[in-house]
Amino acid sequence: MKKYIKVWQNLIYNTLKEMIPQPGEQKISIAPEFIIAETPPRPELGDIAFPMFLFAKTFKQAPYLIAEKVAAILSQTPEGKAEAAGPYVNIKLNREVVCSDVLTNIIRNENTYGELSELEGEKIMVEFSCPNTNKPLHLGHLRNDAIGQSVSNILKANGAEIKKVNLINDRGIHICKSMLAYKKFGKGRTPAEEQLKSDHFVGKYYVAFSTWAKEDPKAEEEARNMLMAWEKGDEEVIDLWNTMNAWAIDGIKTTYKNTGISFDSYYYESKTYMSGKEEILKGLKENIFYKKEDGSIWVDLTKKGLDNKVLLRGDGTSLYITQDIGTAMLRHSDWPFDRLIYVVASEQNYHFQVLFHVLKMLKKPWADHLFHLSYGMVNLLHGKMKSREGTVVDADTLLEELILLAENEIRERERENEIENIRTTSEQIALGALNYFLLSTTPGKDMIFIPEESISFNGNTGPYLQYTGARISSILNKFEERKDFFKNGTIKYDLLTVDEEWEIIKLLLSFPENLISAGKELNPSYIAIFLYELTKHFSRYYHENPILHNENPDLVVSRIELLKAVRIVLKKGFSLLNIPFLEKM
Repeated sequence: MKKYIKVWQNLIYNTLKEMIPQPGEQKISIAPEFIIAETPPRPELGDIAFPMFLFAKTFKQAPYLIAEKVAAILSQTPEGKAEAAGPYVNIKLNREVVCSDVLTNIIRNENTYGELSELEGEKIMVEFSCPNTNKPLHLGHLRNDAIGQSVSNILKANGAEIKKVNLINDRGIHICKSMLAYKKFGKGRTPAEEQLKSDHFVGKYYVAFSTWAKEDPKAEEEARNMLMAWEKGDEEVIDLWNTMNAWAIDGIKTTYKNTGISFDSYYYESKTYMSGKEEILKGLKENIFYKKEDGSIWVDLTKKGLDNKVLLRGDGTSLYITQDIGTAMLRHSDWPFDRLIYVVASEQNYHFQVLFHVLKMLKKPWADHLFHLSYGMVNLLHGKMKSREGTVVDADTLLEELILLAENEIRERERENEIENIRTTSEQIALGALNYFLLSTTPGKDMIFIPEESISFNGNTGPYLQYTGARISSILNKFEERKDFFKNGTIKYDLLTVDEEWEIIKLLLSFPENLISAGKELNPSYIAIFLYELTKHFSRYYHENPILHNENPDLVVSRIELLKAVRIVLKKGFSLLNIPFLEKM
């Protein structure tokens, strides 16, 4: 729409200039930036509105009089027509011209439509997921992964060079807890022997440690001793650590594959924390940090409105902040980014404030280009989940539940005979349901995930979007089968006169603008909301206007052209949200 707004801004600007009294009568100046565009409150009023309030003083006339004069001059133009509505000049665009322009552009650029150059030349690293190797991925990880993957897709579509990275938290006291419980209760068993997915097998012992620690107050101390032994390179501890980490990571990567998540690079905390320790010790020598009597190293951030923060324990072992400092430095060394985005839950807001301040204190010039994309918590109806208590809904179980719900929906609709592989289709529907539900809410807001609602084929859901895409594909396939019947048809954009067709055209036109907004605000919900509006308008249009069943072949092929464009934009939007596009459903 920006293109057409610009055209009319220039037309109105030139018209107002012509209306200025002759030189010598009065000194008046008008700047193009004063021509402000708005959207009329109702579609029947027009497509663009320009208020004339700003020019009342200049012309010493009431705004409605100025609007009437401008509208009279621009009442008929090749670009459309102007009408006065009180103090506004309302513009009704030339529908035939816009339809031709939009549909031709989309179909001609099928593979690249919507791709922009807003961020061309910018290198952006996006960190997301970052699992611990003591448990499987859970619902919170699914939201993290959905946001990280989608934001990466959106930034890339805006022209940026993207590197998706994952930090595997494979060391620390929490890892030692699952190792210690396995050593005590595992009796050398393997995931295969217990027929458990390997990351679930490891997670079982993290829960077991929590139960044991409630009964034995020495359990926590033993876990800390194991961490110290690990940092000293104890051979037995390292062997157990390697075994259990391999189980956890293999299982987690299987979940990534099943949910369509991918990364360009993996970092491992076990390989980065030492450089963080070295940097902290260096900062201590330079009096940036200070040491307490117990040997722990701290930073004073009270002048920044924060608190004193420990950076290294008295026994020399690292904390999250330690390894995050080391990891940030390693990443910039590996791939000098222009921006680094951390996709991490809002519970860690304080942590990232500290991290960014510490890196600035260490005089890292790129520290000003770090950003925490904070997202709200996601839970089920029964409340907050806790890994150590075993009340977490893990990602694999939730995904399987969605797949079964999708299978039931397919059978209830009696679609089994039309779908070649019900399981595969159900998996794709489940992924569409999950990602749309997680991304249709602004990242910063907390949310409740309701599986049954997310999988519905009706309403504001991923399956509803997918079903609309499948319906369009079905119509286009039938058109191809009956193409000879319409061989004499000619595309005539002036036949697309239905108001709902015009609303669809305007939505298609707005897709790039939504993509820009989503990239600027790192907010995939712009795309989700756009897709829902497009499918909703199409469904209404489809039910009220025949596509193939028309006696006029020109109208048929013209409407088919509209459907082709809608499908192209739906596919592009789906890919940005990691929603599979289905030809049949």
